[in-house]
Amino acid sequence: MKISTKGRYGLTIMIELAKHYGEGPIPLRKIAAEKDLSEAYLEQLVSPLRNSGLVKSVRGAYGGYMLANPPSEISAAHVISVLEGPIQPVEGIENEEAPQRELWLRIRDAVKNVLDTTTIEDLAQYTEETVVEGYMFYI
Repeated sequence: MKISTKGRYGLTIMIELAKHYGEGPIPLRKIAAEKDLSEAYLEQLVSPLRNSGLVKSVRGAYGGYMLANPPSEISAAHVISVLEGPIQPVEGIENEEAPQRELWLRIRDAVKNVLDTTTIEDLAQYTEETVVEGYMFYI
């Protein structure tokens, strides 16, 4: 399974909105400028996020988008499934021989578990320091 730019940039939108949760609507042009992404492409991605109830839009001069729920209540799995569809490492699993089918199902379940247990809040709080602090090297 390969997550496309739809899923990646969709998560980017959600993470940026989470960082500003409670501050009011954030214009997509601000996210696009900060992340060097196409505003037109982000507009295409935010539509299914809005239609699924993950984000709300506010019109007007001070309009933009904001999360419909607290970031702690939104899973990465929900965002990915809205933009990418079901999580499936290979197509036609049911036609595979038993050993391969078991492998593909285990991979699917592992990926699904990570996405299900990771919230947008977790991702918004993640920093480069988090990565460095997570590893201990001894020489």
